[in-house]
Amino acid sequence: MGNERRLLILVICLVLGSGGLLAVLLGASGASGPHPGHGSAGPAPTDYVDIGDVSPSPAPTATTGPDGSAGSVTVECGRNGEGHYNEDNLVVSPGVRAGAHHTHAYVGNLSTDAMSTDASLDAAATSCTGGDRSTYYWPVLRRTDRPGTRPFETSASHGNAGEILPEASVRVEFRGNPVSEVVPMPRFLRGMTGDAVAFTAGAAADVRARWGCSGSPDRSTTRYPRCPAGDLVTRTLVFPSCWNGLDTASPGHRSHLRFPEAGGVCPRGTFPVPELRLTLAYQVPAGAPIALDSFPEQRHSPTTDHAMFVNAMTDGQMAGVVDCLNTGRDCRT
Repeated sequence: MGNERRLLILVICLVLGSGGLLAVLLGASGASGPHPGHGSAGPAPTDYVDIGDVSPSPAPTATTGPDGSAGSVTVECGRNGEGHYNEDNLVVSPGVRAGAHHTHAYVGNLSTDAMSTDASLDAAATSCTGGDRSTYYWPVLRRTDRPGTRPFETSASHGNAGEILPEASVRVEFRGNPVSEVVPMPRFLRGMTGDAVAFTAGAAADVRARWGCSGSPDRSTTRYPRCPAGDLVTRTLVFPSCWNGLDTASPGHRSHLRFPEAGGVCPRGTFPVPELRLTLAYQVPAGAPIALDSFPEQRHSPTTDHAMFVNAMTDGQMAGVVDCLNTGRDCRT
């Protein structure tokens, strides 16, 4: 290396520091660094869509049959006002601290972390007003144009960064089955919807979350929506509701609790249980960039959205949910 080049690099180091020098060298070599505001690349521009460009969904044609369960139950669990966040995943990686490699937000059971057990969940406090100790959780949504200020916003351990957007509302709802009555979920049943590795796996069947805007309830998409000013950004996550009658968990976390087939019929060897729906809403200024927490290789794709739950209702609480659904009533707890 010539003396002139050594002197140039020394000047750059003094002016920019080592981080600035690295950026210069990366730019000179054509390498691409992280997306602004993230610890990993993404989302891509194609991950966003104006809600006006999304076609309205067809009007539902399925109706509840004479043997179906047409009721609904809303469980009032707040919107994580307690600030319950961690990088754990009790359903997928129990016993492993920071096993999720991204941050989850919770409602319901206030003790949930990687080390939770059925007994600890059963003894804990809850944010649900009716006493439901179940845990419901999902990856956080961030504004990537703002720095984080709280512990789980500034942690670099999982490669996600930005200001965590608090949920403006969280709706925990159970629905029945259109073709038959539902049976109770067993205590401590584990459930999962969506696929955290959908971007690289390409498993479209497991992409379950639907995004939308509060002012356009007839439009939904698998991309991040750009909503008109004043609208809330919405996420809806529907869980599988056909239980195998035996297990509360399974390898891969899916085979014991499956989705109904067309028309709501459960696959052979499974039984309909209450269908859990989580509907989350966020105040996002028009044009603000948003991104889900994800594994680095998933590039914050909206297709990787997912959620988990563990049913910790008492037998009496679950019996009340089942009765409400099977008798066609709309109930709140």
